[in-house]
Amino acid sequence: MRDEGVPGATAETLPFAGTSMASAHDSCPERSASRCHGSQASVSRTAVVAIALIAAVVAVIACWKYLPGAYAWLTNPDAVRAFVAEHAVLSRLVLVGINVVQVLLAFLPGEPVELASGYAFGLIEGTALCLAAAAVASSLIYWGVRRWGRRLVGKFFDRSMLDRYEWLRNTRKLELIMLVVFLIPGTPKDFLTYFAGLTRLRFPVVLAIATFGRLPSIVTSTVAAAAFGAGNYGAAIIAVVAAGVLIVAGGFAYRAVERHARA
Repeated sequence: MRDEGVPGATAETLPFAGTSMASAHDSCPERSASRCHGSQASVSRTAVVAIALIAAVVAVIACWKYLPGAYAWLTNPDAVRAFVAEHAVLSRLVLVGINVVQVLLAFLPGEPVELASGYAFGLIEGTALCLAAAAVASSLIYWGVRRWGRRLVGKFFDRSMLDRYEWLRNTRKLELIMLVVFLIPGTPKDFLTYFAGLTRLRFPVVLAIATFGRLPSIVTSTVAAAAFGAGNYGAAIIAVVAAGVLIVAGGFAYRAVERHARA
């Protein structure tokens, strides 16, 4: 039988025989759109995970080859500071760049970068460099999420993370609650930076919260590293213990804030 809509074509020669022309040109029909989007998000997450695994393998190989020499160099504060003095601008740009990448790739821990900042540049400058990196990364994240929304967030985080903090977006005192949650040690601040872009918060507010809300976490790390670099091991141990206590206390504080906001 010939198809009247396509002159000269038979059912056997049509590329989508047995289906409507609309479905032939639609690779993601309405009834399966959610399934298609879910599949695309899964592929994106798989790509991100694959890149992270490759980076981890490269890091392990580099550590195996260079770690002994690097460790010997890093444990010599005079050598580190001499290198920083010799490459004053480059060393700071590199550290800020690494910190920006760490915030963007939120699954990477930020403490090692903060410790390196305090060790190499001291408490004041190390903290300032970390805050500058946080401001740059938070700006990129905010406008990226405003542009691509949940698609961008979904590339780095599971849906369960969004559901866990959904109550923040619905609270009436969003600015205050978000600031409090950022200030609590132990909360996933890099994820919250992405999440803030999904809320009604304006850019200046998000920038201020996502930058200065990191101060308690950054300061405890830079204090410990700066004290260790100066040979003041007692102060370094006290700073580490204080950070641990703050994290535990922060967990209880977060639960209290969440209960109060949900009420």
